[in-house]
Parts: sequence; structure tokens; C-alpha cells
Amino acid sequence: MNKAFTKEPDGEADDGDDASAGLPPLPAGTRNYITPAGYWRLRRELMQLLDEERPKIVEVVSWAAKNGDRSENGDYLYGKKRLREIDRRIRFLTKRLDIAEVADPSAHHGKDQVFFGATVTYASADGSERTITIKGIDEADSLQGEVSWIAPIARALLKARVGDEVSLMTPAGPERVEVLAVHYPAPA
Repeated sequence: MNKAFTKEPDGEADDGDDASAGLPPLPAGTRNYITPAGYWRLRRELMQLLDEERPKIVEVVSWAAKNGDRSENGDYLYGKKRLREIDRRIRFLTKRLDIAEVADPSAHHGKDQVFFGATVTYASADGSERTITIKGIDEADSLQGEVSWIAPIARALLKARVGDEVSLMTPAGPERVEVLAVHYPAPA
């Protein structure tokens, strides 16, 4: 089939790395804040891809290429596809780590104002309470109660103090939330 009729990207396009990783791109002109633990987790993943996974796949592809007809060689085709995925992730991690600004939340230990890395408990107007931790875009996990510092709730809470009421813009309109508690990890 002619390439004009397929939906596969042509070549090694770099502009889709954020979207392909499932992460929203960083807002223009902002820094890529990340906690020390998040930085080292991404760095460990990058080193594992470079030192272990990529060499194994290169070896499989090399072996499969020697077996002859590549058009029907599953090991070769899958290996090449997996190699492209690994290379895309390596490029993404390298870019993100290059622009990462490590911010240690323990520097604010004992303070009652919300900054990056804070664990914040807040109450909505309906009386429900939630606790979230504000983290970097590359490390936030909503299933663990972590939100990115660019999330609307984090933006609303940043720089607020315990007892402050802030306005959070929701799809249903503005909602008032009250900051109940702010915690930071203890310095190591």
C-alpha cells in the first residue's frame, strides 16, 4: 500500500513526544518543576531503557534481520516497532530531564502557606474534604491523590494559607474551597 494512505507517522517526528507519552505539554514559558524523588525516578527509567532494554531489543532485531525475509519476520517487525517506542520515550525523558527544575518541598517544612510539593487538605462548600499533594507534571498520579502544579486546583491553592478561602473554577462555575491544613515532608 502506498504510504499516502496510511496513518503512520513518516520518520522520526519530535513534536508529538508529549502527546505520545500521555502527558499534557508544559505551558509555554513555564518551568518543569519536579521533586527530587520524581527526578530520580525518571532518571532511573531513562538509564534502564538505555542500559538494559534498548540493547536487548537491538540484539533481537539484529538476530531477526539475519534470518532472511524481513517482511514476514515477526521478531524483526515487532522489534523495530518496540525500538521506535523506546527511542521515543528516551527522547521524551531526555528533554524533560534537561529542562527539569528540582524543587525540594522539605525547604518549606513547618510553613502554613501552599507551595510546590505541599500536601494540602481543603474543604469544599458542600463540606467534603480532600487531601492532595502538588507535584510536577511528570510525576503526579491522581490515583495517589497527587496533582500537577498546573492543575486548576493546584493553581487555585498555590500561595494560599491555612484558613484562606480560594475560588476554584469548575465546569459548573466558580466554587469556594477553604484550606484546612498544609504539610511538607521533613528535611532529610
